[in-house]
Amino acid sequence: MRMRRKKHLEEKIASFSNLIECQRDCKDFREDNKIPAFIDFAAYFKNENPIHLELGCGKGQFLYEMAKRHPELNFVAMEVNRSVLCTACEKAQSVGLKNVLFLHCGAELLPKYIRAHSVARIYLNFSCPFPKPGYANRRLTNVRFLESYKHILAPGAEIWQKTDNMHFFEYSIEQFSFAGYRIKNVSLDLHNSQWQSDNIVTEYEKKFSEQGFRIYRLEAYL
Repeated sequence: MRMRRKKHLEEKIASFSNLIECQRDCKDFREDNKIPAFIDFAAYFKNENPIHLELGCGKGQFLYEMAKRHPELNFVAMEVNRSVLCTACEKAQSVGLKNVLFLHCGAELLPKYIRAHSVARIYLNFSCPFPKPGYANRRLTNVRFLESYKHILAPGAEIWQKTDNMHFFEYSIEQFSFAGYRIKNVSLDLHNSQWQSDNIVTEYEKKFSEQGFRIYRLEAYL
């Protein structure tokens, strides 16, 4: 179910200008990517700490917990939905998190805003599986996205994926292989695995696991 649009959304988004680095304003990402607007993360965060990137942060539960647990890391989160983004910003601002930055755009614009080899880890938490075959190229583990991630991932960086959708998980493994990634630390039932103790449960994860769905996870690297 879609989140209802917040009242006074534009004013609220504007009030978070200190947390949102870019705005989604171009309909043709292929043209937009021709004009780089690289974000100076060191200047924004005022340090050289590693950058972890979450694609599709939702209401920010995962990001919020990670940023609290790991002040030695900087977290960047992309989100397309403005109402959801506003909620995530409210959550981060309420506790004064200094190691969080939001980008209001889609993953298509990664090459525009993020310099090559600057991201230490990418999180894909419950990305939309786009189940219709005709929408496959919109999946964030489609080979076209996986190729673009290669340009921003630092040497030794990883992609961590979680999903409740078995078919999407199988598809993702196939796409990682096509794109030349290797896979490790795979779990077909995360909540009953060795990785559960350090796992941060997202909003969707809580919802789906309570409904009896297994949670799948993996780590991909080059």
